[in-house]
Amino acid sequence: MPISVTVLQGLPLLSSLPQVTVTHLAQHAVERVYAKREIVLQKGGTPAHLCFLLEGRLQGVDFTMDDREVGLYFINPGDYFGEVALVDAGLEPEFVTAVARSRVVLIPREMIKPILFASPKLAESLCVRLAVRLRSVSAQRRILGLSNPLQRVCAQLELLFVSQGPGTGRIPNAPTHQELGIMINASRETVTRVFQLLQSRGIVERDGNDLHLQDTQFIRQVAAGKTDIHK
Repeated sequence: MPISVTVLQGLPLLSSLPQVTVTHLAQHAVERVYAKREIVLQKGGTPAHLCFLLEGRLQGVDFTMDDREVGLYFINPGDYFGEVALVDAGLEPEFVTAVARSRVVLIPREMIKPILFASPKLAESLCVRLAVRLRSVSAQRRILGLSNPLQRVCAQLELLFVSQGPGTGRIPNAPTHQELGIMINASRETVTRVFQLLQSRGIVERDGNDLHLQDTQFIRQVAAGKTDIHK
């Protein structure tokens, strides 16, 4: 499906490019629709595109040595992905799957890479994004090292609300219990029990698809192992 120039100009990474450049990219970009649970990027695949999510929700995932799925990060509308393999021309480092029906724009790497690297502003944005992703994955691995499911859930919630910026305890479009379970290597039932406990104590509250953390300090203390909700 052809991509309009307006759609590409609405993507944060490309919004500062001259219209003639965006028009050139639009002529080579394609849109694809992925069903829930469909693989968007294959781990070990040869990079061919830089991808942008227009609609839906994606998740970067990998598998442990004993074949358990572990969620690494989420991709929301406006975000781009596939940048690691684009930068080093290596293979894709993890799977990206759709956790909801999703619309994705794909721009051929041979078209977008020279443009990104020729602009200091875009190159800096790309470097910052890679640094953020590295820190996020490192934090995710630390969470997996925690032995207590309650502590892992709280640590994951802390990571999610910190990513929204200072001054907020709201997680918009919060992950489902199944998605959280994948991220912390726990069953959906375990995550549900933890949420029932947190909600019964007034620590978290659902607001439609959003999650409001009523006591972020308590969440931090549990995540750090400094307090026990059972006491």
